[in-house]
Amino acid sequence: MTEFPQLNGFRGGGGIIRLIGHRGARGVMPENTMEGFAFTYRIGVVAFEFDVVLTRDQIPVITHNHRLANAATRAPDGNWKTGAEPKVADLTFDELQTLDVGGLDGQSEYGQRFSDQAFMSGVRIPRLCDLLDMAAQPEHADMHLLLELKSDPDIKDDTSARAQVVASVVQEVRKRHLEPRTVLHSFDWDLLDECRRQAPEMPTSYLSELPGNVDEPGEDSATLVGPDYAAMTVSVPQAIKDAGGQMWCPYYMDVTPDLVSEAHALGLLVSTWTVNDKADIEAMIDAGADGIVSDYPGRVQHCLLNRGMHWRDGGA
Repeated sequence: MTEFPQLNGFRGGGGIIRLIGHRGARGVMPENTMEGFAFTYRIGVVAFEFDVVLTRDQIPVITHNHRLANAATRAPDGNWKTGAEPKVADLTFDELQTLDVGGLDGQSEYGQRFSDQAFMSGVRIPRLCDLLDMAAQPEHADMHLLLELKSDPDIKDDTSARAQVVASVVQEVRKRHLEPRTVLHSFDWDLLDECRRQAPEMPTSYLSELPGNVDEPGEDSATLVGPDYAAMTVSVPQAIKDAGGQMWCPYYMDVTPDLVSEAHALGLLVSTWTVNDKADIEAMIDAGADGIVSDYPGRVQHCLLNRGMHWRDGGA
């Protein structure tokens, strides 16, 4: 666990649990946007979890779903998108830039889930390089990146296309010398094998969600790209250790103190997602997690401060 300095930004202990802004701070700001990332950093959160997919012209962009959600996308005329939701991989970056992702349709199921999110206009889907350029600035030298490579079920068996996804992402990270602050992260454990082949200098974080959990409205499901949990003959932490991972990022409903202890004994860090309710945040603190991924970083801050804990070294 000590061989990757990147992990220090996600390591708990000594009264610290790392706070990781999910898609920036989705509960209060437009998700996966530069506006959201800037806000998150300004409130003292220095670890970011975000999602990367490729456009038709092979530009890595930051957005969660493979298809643009109508509930979060406005057309150039300012109206909400309707009809079939377009796939990011079928659009060029220039085409994406005609769309506004600065708010949610409050009449939609997804919009009602995040009714506290600020509504903004003129907000665009950023390129990966936009966030990396922010992190590379001297004033942001304490930023840590939990970079999720979104696995497309449509190319699950296309080895070349999958390798290209990894290569495009790794190239952007290396270009800005941000490998020492970047962890590569995915539900697709096979894709993480490719990450290790191409970028052995960066640690890998294994997302998991056990069968039986219900997919949240408006979210791409991980069931088509994740491992076959039913076929596992060892625990999930042991399987991650055996695969060569350094971090386990489980769905919070699957977390127990015993599993966290087992993961730590195996040398794995544990960051749980996506933890939004106060009772669940408290439960993850009690379970001994190293990090908490949340849409509402302010809630986690208050829970930690009330216990005399912090999310940053030195309580800065």
